[in-house]
Amino acid sequence: MSATGSSNTVRRRSRSGLAVLFGALVPLLATLLLGAPGASARAEPTTSGAAARTAAPAAAPAVAPAAALTEVTGFGTNPSNLQMYLYVPDSVTANPAVVVAVHYCTGSGPAMYSGTEYASLADRYGFIVVYPSVTRASKCFDVSSPQALRRGGGSDPVGIKSMVDWVTRTYSADTSRIFATGISSGAMMTNVLLGDYPDVFAAGAAFSGVPFGCFATTDGSEWNSACSGGTVIHTPQEWGNLVRTAYPGYTGPRPRMQVWHGTEDDVLRYPNFGEEIKQWTNVLGVSQTPAATDSPQSGWTRTRYGATGDRAPVEAISLQGVGHNLYAYGMAARVLTFFGLDSSGPGPQPQPGACKVTVTTNAWSTGLTGSVTITNTGTARIEGWKLAFTLPSGQTITNGWGATYAPASGAVTATNATYNGTIAPNASVGIGYQANHDGNSGPQTAFTLNGTACAVS
Repeated sequence: MSATGSSNTVRRRSRSGLAVLFGALVPLLATLLLGAPGASARAEPTTSGAAARTAAPAAAPAVAPAAALTEVTGFGTNPSNLQMYLYVPDSVTANPAVVVAVHYCTGSGPAMYSGTEYASLADRYGFIVVYPSVTRASKCFDVSSPQALRRGGGSDPVGIKSMVDWVTRTYSADTSRIFATGISSGAMMTNVLLGDYPDVFAAGAAFSGVPFGCFATTDGSEWNSACSGGTVIHTPQEWGNLVRTAYPGYTGPRPRMQVWHGTEDDVLRYPNFGEEIKQWTNVLGVSQTPAATDSPQSGWTRTRYGATGDRAPVEAISLQGVGHNLYAYGMAARVLTFFGLDSSGPGPQPQPGACKVTVTTNAWSTGLTGSVTITNTGTARIEGWKLAFTLPSGQTITNGWGATYAPASGAVTATNATYNGTIAPNASVGIGYQANHDGNSGPQTAFTLNGTACAVS
């Protein structure tokens, strides 16, 4: 029961079949910390300390025991001394997907295991679950420090990335199917992970969180009252720039995002929900106008952005009259649907390589022209297309060709003309536009075609 390498050890915890419910935090803590989930579907292990662990033999296998919550140590760079807990089902698939499930303030990896149904869903669908666990006194994840808000900067995101790398090496996990989800502090960390490591995570699901960078502080404090109170408001472009600054120069596909929030959240106020939507629609280059709106359950309003299906670029679920502790049994299954993991074996994920976009600009003092080539690198014919992108700040389209463009600035969608709506496999179409600028004449850096992120060259 050891991890790879002589310095790595794996510790096993027992499982119980009893269901437990997480209560809300006491009023004093509720004003300072982020709450636990309101319901659970899996029992917390009942043994603890030495009785809950077995010593690693001198020559142990390089994988964790199946169907047991297991602590892994020595997994890699870990600047903030996080603990790593792992759940590998008996029925783990070849090249499995990985779900990182991040706990709330005052919680832990074992509590997240006990209080959510991701492990039981892993039994059904064959993916692996990683449960990071904070050791600092607050039991809150660092989503505030400058180190946490940049790729490779240090603190908790680096440790979690090391956990993902360990699982990828040990189980030959599918690197195109790595996902993050979290509750409260864990939801904020989900936003941070997707911002810091867009090349690692395919999608995220955040329950009662805040946008990437909203909780930023420079005085060492873990708490940002302005953000928690819902008074940190930015434009979509400003929110998107915070994410892009975390990994300067990155031009590849961006992870999709699902956000959940209760209208009566008194710990992380409801305006944060709208700010998350603004941020991730901008990052993914899709319109802030929903492509679809429905009510999958009484009191819920679900909006989808950039596409209408289960794996839209951005999906947002608002729960009327619900407070901070909104997580309940059954929600994890909806997360898996968004991730594309609710079937045995590899899920039907959008293929990042299904399209490629080449963009060039030719600028002068106050204007520019942009030339865009869209290539279908997939195997199926595209019948009708919408290309979504975000113009750099200060640019406004004055006219265009090959497509209709709306709106003229910010998050723009280019819709095919009548003569170029079909793109055969390996074929391309060219479009273009003329725009004014106020000094920033650079090209766009990210595109989605019918909701699928495109490679950019």
